[in-house]
Amino acid sequence: MTALQERTGTCLCGAVRLAATPKSLHVGVCHCDMCRQWGGGPMFAIECEESVRFEGEPHIGVYPSSEWAERGFCRHCGTHLFYRLKEGGHYAIPVGLLKEVEPWQFAEEIFIDRKPGFYSFAEPTRKQTEAEVLAQFTGK
Repeated sequence: MTALQERTGTCLCGAVRLAATPKSLHVGVCHCDMCRQWGGGPMFAIECEESVRFEGEPHIGVYPSSEWAERGFCRHCGTHLFYRLKEGGHYAIPVGLLKEVEPWQFAEEIFIDRKPGFYSFAEPTRKQTEAEVLAQFTGK
């Protein structure tokens, strides 16, 4: 399976289905306070652009989590569906939603300076601090 093939998945209850074409086979992890509070730990996600489709859109709730981004979830079962930028078409889709488990590659960690000390990963990854990420996405 190549990186540009469409991947599919559902929320826990099946009310929302998604299809997404990832930009690559890379999985990134976000250690920001909001991701950890939202899911109880870091968010493992793949990056997609506008190549994301949902079925069951009436069941999707959206929370505007910052000036530039929002988070989507199933209104019934609470499954996290996406983090997306309000402008530009960038989606981060939790990799656990997708049926395909392989051949993902753990490649990047962002907000590395926000990661608490009680966990760490052995894989060598590209790491970015909060300031580096914000400069990339907000220009600040």
